[in-house]
Amino acid sequence: MAVQTKTIDYADGDTALEGYFAWDNAVSGPRPGVLIVHAWAGRSPFEEEAARKLAGLGYAGLAMDVYGKGVLGSDPEENTKLMTPFLENRPMLQNRLKLGLQVLRDDADVDANKIAATGYCFGGLCVLDLARTGEDFQGAASFHGLFNKPGNTDGNAIKAKVLALHGWDDPMVPPADVVALAEELTSSGADWQIHGYGNTLHAFTNPEANAPDMGAMYQADADRRSWQAMENFLAEVFA
Repeated sequence: MAVQTKTIDYADGDTALEGYFAWDNAVSGPRPGVLIVHAWAGRSPFEEEAARKLAGLGYAGLAMDVYGKGVLGSDPEENTKLMTPFLENRPMLQNRLKLGLQVLRDDADVDANKIAATGYCFGGLCVLDLARTGEDFQGAASFHGLFNKPGNTDGNAIKAKVLALHGWDDPMVPPADVVALAEELTSSGADWQIHGYGNTLHAFTNPEANAPDMGAMYQADADRRSWQAMENFLAEVFA
């Protein structure tokens, strides 16, 4: 018995999407499910590995697809072109995220009453947006996500517990944005935590990140510490 994987085809209107699902078949019965939302390049081996690691912890992991089946950017210019329409239309993004969340809930190996979401960079913004909509799930963990508000969720009560894992020196998310997120989460009634990692830039969990001129760099200590923080968070929200 070991971690198993499969792909799940689904669609948003005319857009074909493909999720990557991982679970451990040594675990009997439905188990908590964790949605993984990809960074700006699209669903990649990085997010698939996260799904397998979560499966190894006894959860079911679904690395969802925001852009479309097989759609991946290969450089910063392409990644920006893929991401920008969703940043400019946050309701469209939120609807697609809710669809991925429902695919996870509907799987027979998942306990639909124990659901969390994690995401990286663009995906970190995504899981914060899921929480901002007032969607009823247990927890949202954002790894080096963007914090800017979507503009269509003011006044919503945030039901999910929130964990933001942030590189303090990330030039894309200056300290003022961190304070603004804290104030927003407080005003929304959220149970929230923000962990700041010193001497740490954007994309700190990705071993392939090596662009300090763009403010993105892998940081092994922050990677290890943030994953442990997420493990602790999931244990708490699923208790």
